[in-house]
Amino acid sequence: MLKYIIFDFDGTLVDSKDFSIQVINQLAEKYQFNRLSQEQIEHLRKFPIAERCKAIGFPLYKIPFALIDFLLMYKKGTEQLSLFPGIRDLLEKLEEDFNLAVISSNTEENITQALQNNEIENIDDILVASIFGKDKVIKQFLKKHSLKASEVLYVGDELRDILACKRAGIKIAWVSWGFDSIEVTEIEKPDYTAHQPMDLLSIAQSIGG
Repeated sequence: MLKYIIFDFDGTLVDSKDFSIQVINQLAEKYQFNRLSQEQIEHLRKFPIAERCKAIGFPLYKIPFALIDFLLMYKKGTEQLSLFPGIRDLLEKLEEDFNLAVISSNTEENITQALQNNEIENIDDILVASIFGKDKVIKQFLKKHSLKASEVLYVGDELRDILACKRAGIKIAWVSWGFDSIEVTEIEKPDYTAHQPMDLLSIAQSIGG
C-alpha cells in the first residue's frame, strides 16, 4: 500500500529553470565557467551533470562551493517561482489518500517560502539532501516514518533522482516537464513516467492507496 509520495522541488513542483539559469550565469565570472545560452541549455538537458560541467568548463569538485552561493542568490528570488500548471490540482487530489513530502537539494527555507508564496499547505514534511546524497535522506525518511520501501513513491525530474531512488530501493516516477530530457533519463529506466501532473495521480492509484 502506498502511503507517502515524496517530491523533488525544482523542476518537479516549481518551474525554476529560467530563474536558476539566471543565477548560474551570474556565478560564471566568479567560478570562471562559460555562461549558458538558451541553445546550450536545451543541448545540455540531454547529458548527465558531469558532462554538462565539462561542456561549460566547470570542475565537479567546485559544485559544493558554488551551490552555497547559488542557494543564497536563489533565496532572493523565490517570489519569482510558480507551480507548474496542474500541480496545485494534483496535490489537492493526492492529499485525499496520501501523505506528501519534499526531499530536495534546495534549502528548507527556500522551499518553504516558495510553497507559501504559491499558497501550498498540503506538504507534510520537507527534507534537505546534498546534491548527490538524496538516497541517504530517503533512507532516513523511511526510518523516521517506519515505512517500507514499497510504501513510498518518489517523483523527480533528473537522472540523479532516478539513481538515488535505485540506491534507496524505492520506486520513482520521472516527470518530463523538468530539466533532464528523456535521452539522459531513459538509460536508467525509471519505474514510471509522467508527461503531465495528473499522470502522477493515475500512477499513485495504480500502486494502491
